[in-house]
Amino acid sequence: MVDPIRPRASLRTAVVWEVLRDALERQAKAGGRDAEEPLDVLDTGGGTGNFAVPVARLGHRVTVVDPSPDALFALERRAAEAGVTDRVRGVQGDTHGLLDVVEPGSYDVVLCHGVLEYVDDPGEGVRNAVGALRPAGALSLLAAGRGGAVLARAIAGHFTEAQHAIGDPDGRWGDGDSLPRRFTAEQLTRLVSDAGLRVGAVHGVRVFADLVPGVLVDTEPGALEALLKLELAAAEQPAFHSIATQLHVLADRG
Repeated sequence: MVDPIRPRASLRTAVVWEVLRDALERQAKAGGRDAEEPLDVLDTGGGTGNFAVPVARLGHRVTVVDPSPDALFALERRAAEAGVTDRVRGVQGDTHGLLDVVEPGSYDVVLCHGVLEYVDDPGEGVRNAVGALRPAGALSLLAAGRGGAVLARAIAGHFTEAQHAIGDPDGRWGDGDSLPRRFTAEQLTRLVSDAGLRVGAVHGVRVFADLVPGVLVDTEPGALEALLKLELAAAEQPAFHSIATQLHVLADRG
């Protein structure tokens, strides 16, 4: 559930973590493998280990590929604090050259979170992530949602920017937008399908969390837990995918 120390941050990752944890459990049970045998997980663009360290704490081996030496140093420190140094490995690199720094076809699960927004060729990014998977592996893909940005700009009163984001090929609301690219659910599932995977599930992430005033969540008794339950309930409903801040796709080879 929600981390009592970093509640708002936990709320933003809760849906993805719930889906990912279930996927890891299924992968661990697949193929008649020993229940205690750890999975090999690759987190491309994993940065400081927001997902890698919790995955390692479940007992799995995690390789994090990231272009930033500073992020990898922070990852090492975080892994040490969590007592999982022996299960977390950092490698400097990026998604473009992913298969040059990791062994192709050697991972049970690949995480590609917050990467496609920044790469030159999202299709190549997905193909490389898929190339790192074992035959029965699963891909967890997380990217910014186009509709969520439109809604957020409109609610903030920036109507011209909201309209710009609707018509912009990359879903950007203007020159001041720090994000190079956003996606629709259809665009993400097409990228996954074109890379040879079967889409298992699509989830809307942060459908409401970024729109609700922080003071309400922080001061109203029980509001945080109620908002988390609402997010989890809305995540699987296709009607809410178009307004989610992020979109999560879970896929495998079928």
